[in-house]
Amino acid sequence: MEAPSKVIHALYTDDDILMAAVKKVKAAKHQIEEVYTPFPVHGLDKAMGLAPTRLAITAFLYGCVGLTVSVVMMNYIMIEDWPQDIGGKPSFSYIENMPAFVPIMFELTVFFAAHLMVITFYLRSRMWPFKKAENPDVRTTDDHFLMEIALNNNEAELTALLEETGAVEINIVEIEEEQH
Repeated sequence: MEAPSKVIHALYTDDDILMAAVKKVKAAKHQIEEVYTPFPVHGLDKAMGLAPTRLAITAFLYGCVGLTVSVVMMNYIMIEDWPQDIGGKPSFSYIENMPAFVPIMFELTVFFAAHLMVITFYLRSRMWPFKKAENPDVRTTDDHFLMEIALNNNEAELTALLEETGAVEINIVEIEEEQH
């Protein structure tokens, strides 16, 4: 097990002040580990320098899987396995009956995209059942914003910078590194 490392927690009470603080800290070349907010803050990911999400790409791929499953399923069930003459429209081929299948194709595309995207999000975020919460301060679920920055023997300099950015509280915390 590694020795505990130190991080600094800076608490803010306003999202605009937090955004300005993140930009100042990044401009000063400090490593922001994480920012905890009670609600999504528009532009925070870009200000922190995070890579754009690829969740939309996976949603498209999952939708394609759903569309493929619906086409194969309907072709097998309604054309090959149990063809029926419904309202004088015999099931000779899938293409002739496709207009009637469009709602099912749409629904399964949305169903697969939505459900698999949620599962992917939870797995990617490591949010599985019975996982211990990682929130370092309960006030960030209500009305405070917390910026967590790694310390590298620059405690005084970083504390002065954070006070200058408008932090209402600054704490130095020792954390245990997780083994993944």
